[in-house]
Amino acid sequence: MSYAGVPEVTPAEAAARVGEGAVLVDVREEDEWQAGHAPGARHMPLSRLQQDYRSLAPDVTIIAVCRVGGRSAQATLALRGVGYDVVNLAGGMQSWAAAGHPVVTDDGGAGTVI
Repeated sequence: MSYAGVPEVTPAEAAARVGEGAVLVDVREEDEWQAGHAPGARHMPLSRLQQDYRSLAPDVTIIAVCRVGGRSAQATLALRGVGYDVVNLAGGMQSWAAAGHPVVTDDGGAGTVI
């Protein structure tokens, strides 16, 4: 699903951009993050984005991700509104996992998307 006015990337494009230095910012809630997330992703729940976004490097591309793309689309628009280079991961963590990209827990074990 696409969101009007929100630039998106596919899981393959996201993985390539992360390999080039982009940062995945996971805006899901704590229980979702604990169940599983992309390796190297940074956890910043949408509910705390307003308070925490300044800790993001302003000169790095950010790829926002949630479960299916709705919350991360909101985060993308909000962060773009304050000058960050942000794109949304189309389909969220569900599409990331379906494309065969790893999902891990904090201890490095196999994770799941909830």
